Amino acid sequence: MCGIAGEVCFTGGADVAAVERMAAVLAPRGPDGSGTYAADGVALAHRRLKIIDLSASGRQPMVDSGLGLTIVFNGCIYNYRELRAELEADGYGFFSRSDTEVLLKAYDRWGESFVDHLHGMFAMAIAERDSGDVLLVRDRLGIKPLYTARVDGGVRFASSLPALVAGGGIDTSLDPVALHHYLTFHSVVPAPLTLLKGVRRVEPGTMLRISAAGRLTETRYWRAAFRRNPAHEGMEAGDWAAAILEALRVAVDRRMVADVPVGVLLSGGLDSSLIVGLLAESGQSGLSTFSVGFERVGRHDGDEFAFSDLIAGEYATDHHKILVSGDRLLPALDRAIGAMSEPMVSHDVVAFHLLSEEVSKHLTVVQSGQGADEIFAGYDWYPPLREARGDGFPEYSGRFFDRSHAEIGEAVEPDFLADHDASREFVQAHFARLGADTPTDRALRLDTEVMLVDDPVKRVDNMTMAWGLEGRVPFLDHELVELAAACPSDLKLAQGGKGVLKDAARSVLPSAVIDREKGYFPVPALIHLDGPFLDLVETALRSPEARSRGLFRPAYVDRLLAAPNDERTPLGGNKLWQLGVLELWLQAQGL
Repeated sequence: MCGIAGEVCFTGGADVAAVERMAAVLAPRGPDGSGTYAADGVALAHRRLKIIDLSASGRQPMVDSGLGLTIVFNGCIYNYRELRAELEADGYGFFSRSDTEVLLKAYDRWGESFVDHLHGMFAMAIAERDSGDVLLVRDRLGIKPLYTARVDGGVRFASSLPALVAGGGIDTSLDPVALHHYLTFHSVVPAPLTLLKGVRRVEPGTMLRISAAGRLTETRYWRAAFRRNPAHEGMEAGDWAAAILEALRVAVDRRMVADVPVGVLLSGGLDSSLIVGLLAESGQSGLSTFSVGFERVGRHDGDEFAFSDLIAGEYATDHHKILVSGDRLLPALDRAIGAMSEPMVSHDVVAFHLLSEEVSKHLTVVQSGQGADEIFAGYDWYPPLREARGDGFPEYSGRFFDRSHAEIGEAVEPDFLADHDASREFVQAHFARLGADTPTDRALRLDTEVMLVDDPVKRVDNMTMAWGLEGRVPFLDHELVELAAACPSDLKLAQGGKGVLKDAARSVLPSAVIDREKGYFPVPALIHLDGPFLDLVETALRSPEARSRGLFRPAYVDRLLAAPNDERTPLGGNKLWQLGVLELWLQAQGL
């Protein structure tokens, strides 16, 4: 896990100083080393977190002069040992023990189809000496981030949006369409958009070839099919549960590949508990597990330690409980917002930030349970789709959209207002796309391809990497995702959601964990805005910076501040908090 940055210049030498400024912002992602490469119109930079091949041989940028290839890479290729053996059998020699070098040889051997051979999470840039081309590649589920920006005479890329801003020379004005998504689509901004006009994201499962002449060619190389596969004909509920358990077992085992110890973030819910149970089944002993909790506020509990303690005791893990006192939360919130590549409103961002800080004192790699709700229908907006008569769009948007287009007009000033109902048009088009059998399948496809990438996946990456910690997500193993997408939606919706996963877990976990009410990272102080947290939001929205920006209409801000906890989204989000996080993030980034 690392940070990458670079520039491809079409008119001369690349701006190495700008690339180095970008890499400096990425230092927390890779505290163990750094490097820069420049040749002709290409400059690459890397920040290293040592996970595989801890020696100097694994450093990046990695140059293979014989092949004429140079790479910077962020992520992990879990099957790199198997690929290396295959490549060695084909006659390739190796100078390191790293997965990075395997990527170079694999690209030389198979060309762009090398991605079909990879199991892992990755964002990379491969520079070809002879052609001058640079190939950017992002993993299938978008687990690793990859941002791009057009600059005068070239293209830059980096692992974070703030890194690109630090390079200079890009348009940092707000994109009205992206802002519309942020305020409507539950703070999700679909790729390739970001909130800044001058910054875009490479979409998941996509490669972008940048030629030395300035031509950009984008190729989508992977998508899951959310429809029934004839190969699964005759499978009954028990067969599906068994197949999913086996696929998850393989995914969890893959993510133990490392030259350092691997732990687990254990919330005590079904997903993280199943990871621990499967690792224990495979013979892992003394596994390090970590849970976080907060002080109770009023009627709101702040931890789920009873369940994480149950799992830790059941499997004799080396368990660490982090109880966050109220006086730590406010400064942690400020740091968490500063660590966001883009603004995120989920309360558990600060929980992940604090948990990652503590875990990084013990380990550099952990597995986490993110993604299971999106691929196994664990959220409460999925069941109503079972009875939808049409494509399911009205039921989905009625539950998921935070604001109408008319309310967006009340909230933002005209200069920042999209001239059409962008979020409705985007989601409607996604639901209308072929390749999904039922309304539930359409919603799961949208959430897997878009919401998952822009919310929980980004949250895990940003908050863990702020502390040089690598987070691995076995539920987003692409083979498991493909199997889950093909699974009949009724099996996923059963038992209040994630029914097929619950059945798969019954041979592994105690029923008390499987059948418990769904939990979340509870952060009570942010559920009900009051005291210093309300002061923080109000100060930001009334600040000179906010007034100068002129983003939100004063009357709308005044209305929300007058009753800070009254206006909620259909999913229970606080509309004032959403505005506050955006303004706080803009100020933290100096925008």
